[in-house]
Amino acid sequence: MSKQRIGLYSATAIVIANMIGTAVWVSIGYQLMGMHSGFALITIWVIGGVTALLGALCYGEIGAAFTRSGGEYNYLTELYHPAVGFLSGFISSTVAFAAPVAAAALALGAYAKVVVGWDPRILATIVVLVLTGVHALSLKSGSRLQNIFTSAKVLLILFIIIAGFVSHRTGNTSFMPGKIGLAEILSGAFAINLYFVSYAYSGWNAAAYLSNEIEDPQKNLPKALLFGTLIVSFLYIMLNFIFLWVAPQGELTVGSDFKVVEVGFVAANHIFGLAGGKMIAMIIAILLISTVSSMIIAGPRVTMVMGEDIRLFRIFAKKNRNGIPSRAVLFQSAISLFFIYTSTFAEVIEYIGFTLSLFTFMTVLGIFILRKRQKSTLPNYSYRTWGYPVTPVLFLLLLSWMLVYGFIYKPTPSLEGLATVACGLVIYFINKKTTSNQTNERIQS
Repeated sequence: MSKQRIGLYSATAIVIANMIGTAVWVSIGYQLMGMHSGFALITIWVIGGVTALLGALCYGEIGAAFTRSGGEYNYLTELYHPAVGFLSGFISSTVAFAAPVAAAALALGAYAKVVVGWDPRILATIVVLVLTGVHALSLKSGSRLQNIFTSAKVLLILFIIIAGFVSHRTGNTSFMPGKIGLAEILSGAFAINLYFVSYAYSGWNAAAYLSNEIEDPQKNLPKALLFGTLIVSFLYIMLNFIFLWVAPQGELTVGSDFKVVEVGFVAANHIFGLAGGKMIAMIIAILLISTVSSMIIAGPRVTMVMGEDIRLFRIFAKKNRNGIPSRAVLFQSAISLFFIYTSTFAEVIEYIGFTLSLFTFMTVLGIFILRKRQKSTLPNYSYRTWGYPVTPVLFLLLLSWMLVYGFIYKPTPSLEGLATVACGLVIYFINKKTTSNQTNERIQS
């Protein structure tokens, strides 16, 4: 069985592709429902980028210490208890990747519909099935595909930013700081919008899910997390500035029925005209393939690692001759197809956002446990978090702010996410009970 590995460029591309997904092309519409100051709106993207960067710096150290694939499943198992790691892995295996795959695929279909007029769900289904076939067969081919589409996505965003700056301004947003802007930064709407922005930035930890498939992970994993997050933060801030610069807020705002506005298409109409706008919309749709692709790569690695440890998931640990967990890939894609026909973009964010942030919080908190334990039991590892302990403390404070407001203003989806975690806990103890009984039977026989 050959062992295929990916380099720093591909690992960074996976981080970038996971981050630049659906949310950046639609989120500003949600933010404009409760905020109108350009200063406050850009500030929220800056804070989101800082939070993601702080998290990436912390994950770099944790990932360098625990180089096994699986992300939070592996980290929380090592830092806390197998039950905590299992719960994180259970969420990742069932909804954390599958649901965003569906959301990104649906966004792809919505943008493509502007040009081809097809049902977004049909396009989404085709994309998921094709990419599933690619990534279930070869990591090398999948990595090449990932690099091509991610590079093209970055170039497109840079092109829109530059074209927006040189085009005639038709937006009506003021970016000057003032009483209104400062008041909005201190408002509850700002905190709630930060909750949505954090989803747009999610994916900064993507490379951690396939650590032992990266060349020299102790060096390349922290670099991939850091470089990818810095690049995307810059692109996000500038792109959202251009959206507000070239388009009136009334055309970008999500309506009372919460219908998603394809803000990239709206902005492109003002920059390039209707024909050019349609062309950009189609290009965005094509490049969203990399977002779907990256999550189809990363997510099944969690299920695979769980299969190596948990009897009930053993079927997903099996790899093909290229070292790919093909069964785990197929399992995740099947769940994604289910979400494509049953969910919306907003529902995905509200359902998984709180729960995923909770596990991220616990992971970064674990860096203090790691430092204490490393002195006696862990071998030395190459990377240390810059600015420790200020870096993790600041990250935890920002994330706590989002978690509290997210739970207060979105209690139902937050409770639904916690209910899913409770289901995972039941499955964990069932597996533990079953394994214990089988072990006792073997001993007695």
